[in-house]
Amino acid sequence: MLTGALLILVPLFLGFAIPLHHRALMTAMHHSVEGLVYFILALLGIGLGQMEGLWGQLGAMASQVAMLVVALFVFNMLGLWLWHRWQPMTLAPSVASGPLRYQRLFLSAVKPLSAVVAGLLAGYFVLPPLPQVEAVATWALMVLLLLIGLQLRNVGLSLRRLLVNRQGLGIAVSLALSSMLAGLMLVPLLALPWHDTLALASGFGWYSLSGIVVGDALGPAWGGVAFLNDVLREIIALALIPMVINQRPAMAIGYGGATAMDFTLPIIRSSGGLDCVPVAIASGFILSFISPVLMGLFLAL
Repeated sequence: MLTGALLILVPLFLGFAIPLHHRALMTAMHHSVEGLVYFILALLGIGLGQMEGLWGQLGAMASQVAMLVVALFVFNMLGLWLWHRWQPMTLAPSVASGPLRYQRLFLSAVKPLSAVVAGLLAGYFVLPPLPQVEAVATWALMVLLLLIGLQLRNVGLSLRRLLVNRQGLGIAVSLALSSMLAGLMLVPLLALPWHDTLALASGFGWYSLSGIVVGDALGPAWGGVAFLNDVLREIIALALIPMVINQRPAMAIGYGGATAMDFTLPIIRSSGGLDCVPVAIASGFILSFISPVLMGLFLAL
């Protein structure tokens, strides 16, 4: 189990230790990450498609996803509301930045789901049994984490600068702690060891990582549960952020989780104004950094 944690943490920290300054290389790295994500998600789908008793487990997976989504939503909103009450964040009146293309954003959220479904259908109907899928996914995951570490190091922000952003740090800590509490509450319902349940709760919306890491450790069924849980967080965040950001910005930014620094950032900027951007980037970066660390540590226990 310790080996599994090292497979996650070593490439991540190795990538984070390497500075890059070549723009073309960084662009190539960005496209490589995107391609690897879809490749590994397709492998996750193939693993699901070739799992024995797949159709009999789909109902159980749906109920597990529903429990995770509901519990995390309730606990996250409560934790972020408490932070908002203690350290309220006020926004300056924002200038409209033009209409936001929600259709494009929702389609972007559906793309990774399509990769998993395509892999599932191929694994179930087309491909012969592939015993090496897990090994290939593990190596691809190590490369992906190395590239993600490089990306986090080279976004132009230092950990020190992010950690001194009190709102961003408080939002990230509130979301992480409330997610852990939700995970502990779900232990008897999911019938998993407490550390595995906490690993499921540690994705913070980063579906392209959580489904892969959890699936590699606990099998394709739980990988699918982790993936769907974090995809649904992202989709809910798209609808939630414009409704609550003006009254409770910490709750809107925080529920986006790790995606606040990339996928949900345009909605945060459009709905809440420029004041929200550094807070969203700080909280999203911190959650993106600690998510694979927490998953690796919990899955190693």
